[in-house]
This record gives sequence, C-alpha cells and structure tokens, in this order.
Amino acid sequence: MQNPRDIHISDYAYDLPDERIAKYPLAERDSSKLLVYKQGAISHCHFRDLPSLLPEGSLLVMNNTRVIQARLHFRKETGALIEVFCLEPAVPHDYVLMFQQTARCSWHCLIGNAKKWKEGALQRTIEVEGKTLTLSVERTQPGSPENADAQAAQRGESFVTFSWDDAEVTWAQVLDACGELPIPPYLNRPTEASDLKTYQTVYSKIKGSVAAPTAGLHFTPAVLEAIDSRGVERAELTLHVGAGTFKPVKSERIEGHEMHSEWIYVPRAAVEALLRHGGECTAVGTTSVRTLESLYYIGMKILANPNITEDEMKVGQWEPYGNDELRMTNDELRMTGEDSEMTIRALQAIVDWMNRRHVDALHTATQIIIAPGYRYHIVKRMITNFHQPQSTLLLLVSAFVGDDRWKDIYRYALANDFRFLSYGDSSLLEP
Repeated sequence: MQNPRDIHISDYAYDLPDERIAKYPLAERDSSKLLVYKQGAISHCHFRDLPSLLPEGSLLVMNNTRVIQARLHFRKETGALIEVFCLEPAVPHDYVLMFQQTARCSWHCLIGNAKKWKEGALQRTIEVEGKTLTLSVERTQPGSPENADAQAAQRGESFVTFSWDDAEVTWAQVLDACGELPIPPYLNRPTEASDLKTYQTVYSKIKGSVAAPTAGLHFTPAVLEAIDSRGVERAELTLHVGAGTFKPVKSERIEGHEMHSEWIYVPRAAVEALLRHGGECTAVGTTSVRTLESLYYIGMKILANPNITEDEMKVGQWEPYGNDELRMTNDELRMTGEDSEMTIRALQAIVDWMNRRHVDALHTATQIIIAPGYRYHIVKRMITNFHQPQSTLLLLVSAFVGDDRWKDIYRYALANDFRFLSYGDSSLLEP
C-alpha cells in the first residue's frame, strides 16, 4: 500500500480552464448539476434529484458552520490600506464566547500590506445599530512561546487585539457592521451584497468559518423536505473552515505540506445517530468528511485513555497512517468485520466519555489529512463539489473512490460542461 507521505502532488494535476470556474452561483441552488458515481458507473442529473438517490432510512450528516465577515480594512494616516483577516479566536479560544465579547478580543490574523504597518494602533469609525463608535486594532505579543499562539506566528499569522468604545456592543455586532465576507480568491472578484446570502448554506447556524462548506450550498428547503419525506435521518456537526482550505500544496511530496488545524464541535445527538446507523453515513462536503473520520481516531484515543481531555483528543495530520492502520487492506477488513466493529466501539467510547463528563458535545480540533492510502471508517457516500488541481481536497476524493478513478470523474465533468469550485456543480460519490 502506498505511503501517503510519498505522494507527488503533480500526479493530481488536471487542466481547469478559467471559464469553467463558476464565478457566481445559479439563481436556483438545486438546479445545479449532480454527477453520480456509483460502483464505477458515472451519470448525471440535477441536485434536486438527490433525495431519490439516497437509501431510504440512511443517515445524512451536514456541517452547520456559518461564514463570518472576517475581512476588516483600516487606512493609515499615510493613506495605506491595511487588511486584517480574522482566522481563529486567540483570547478567548472558544468561538461562542468570542462572539459574545464586549469592548475587547484577540484573534490570529493574516495581515494584508503588512509592510506598511510596523507598529501602533489603527482606527476607524463604524456604525453599529445606530451607534457611532471607534474600532481600534493593534498587533500584540502572544503568550508563552510553547503555546498555540507561537505556532500561529510560525505560520505567518499575527496576534491581533481589537477594542471598541462601547461595552454594550458585542464582537459579533462589530463584524456584522464592518466586516467583509471572504469569498474564495480564485473567483477574482470583490465580494458583492448577494454573496452574503448565496455563500451561506440554508442550514448554517454556528458562526466561525472563513470559507463556506460549499457542497452544502446546493441544498434548498424543498430538497431538505424531500430528504425527510424519504425517511433519511439528518444530523449536524460543526467544523469551522479555516483559511487553510485555500492553502496550495507547494511541496513536491505531500510529506512537506502542513494541514491547518480546525475546530470541530460534535453534539451527542450526531454520535448517537451514527450508532443507530451502524457507524455509517452520507457526508455532505469534505469538512463533514474530515470531522466524521476524525471521530474514529478520537474514539480510539478514549478507549486507550478514558480520562483523556478534549485538548489531548486533537487528531494529528499523520495519525491515521501508523503501522496498525495499514496492516490489512480494505477488502480484508470488510471480510473480517473488524473495521465495522472497531468503528462502533470508537463511537460508543465518545458517548461514554460525554456521559462521564456530563456534557452534550465534543469540542476539540483536527489536523487530519486524507490521501490515497487512507482507509475510510464512517463515510460510505460523499456529496462534494469539484476541487482545484493539486489540492488536498482532490487527494481526499481520490482516497475515497480509489486508484485513479478521480480522473475518470473529472474528465466526465469537464466533457459535460460541469461548473467547478465553490459556486460550481457537485457530485454524489459511492464507491
């Protein structure tokens, strides 16, 4: 079996003409095309047909994260425009607490035109629900060099503190008043008012992402209602998508690429739903895939250490690729039934851990990379868009469909006028 670290990213290149990149969504979300890959056969229909393609009584898992208006602009007295792109909370680390903060908060940020901003605070006047206030931003020092703040600095991120002169106004209100929605850079256009609605899923709830879980953009209330009518159960979890989703693979081999750690929030109800369905589901989008597959490794950690903390549960990038994980092929594991049994044990361990802690959700992080050589444990069907060449998302799809079958899928999509990337069409994959 191939060692994922040795994969050459150049093997995952394909020609994507700019005109095939969807710059805007369709007027009707569910009128987008849906490629169907099932056991080697490829066909296509429309996304509104999805409910009839899902097995009756199966489980559909969706990422309910909501994209925040993470870009803020400040102008220096010299006229230089500085962009501050909020990536993830620094103080407090918790997303829910962060958006409730008043007067002051700190984030890990990317700074645009950083050479023009060496020191000092920047300010701008903003209007928040009829109130005029001053928003200030300052690059500050993180805590101890051993903590996550220092790791963020190594990635080229800055530790930034925001403050505003009204103790009744929350950070969520500040962002809504003056932030800009960060649409993908490959769209090569500024954010427009329509994006505030079209770049959110209709089921988005939990603020925190800087990019949308784009496979979910095709769902409409009508499609969701049809799914429910078919007897398909729905469960939700949260992975806050970071800017790392746009990070290109610059190393020749995958071993040299570092995945960005992302926060996940999995309610007890989602894990219990998985247990009711034998540890199997259809995942909406690669973010749901990464969260679901991380649950297996989290559960295995709990089995090894029942007193483990949420911080210790974080799934590392290469954790799935230990010798034990590669000791048998997928077919051998299916025949022995070992994989299914271990998945159920891992999921039950998570529920048991919640019971002991008297909590209703799991809140930790994952850095998992899914590439050829990975063995899927939970996801049996996947709904996903068409991804950039030489991207980690394309590696994830390749690992799911097996061998070089992704090439056949993408050739079909290109030959049949599918629209690509975030605002493009989607696929239902069932190996």
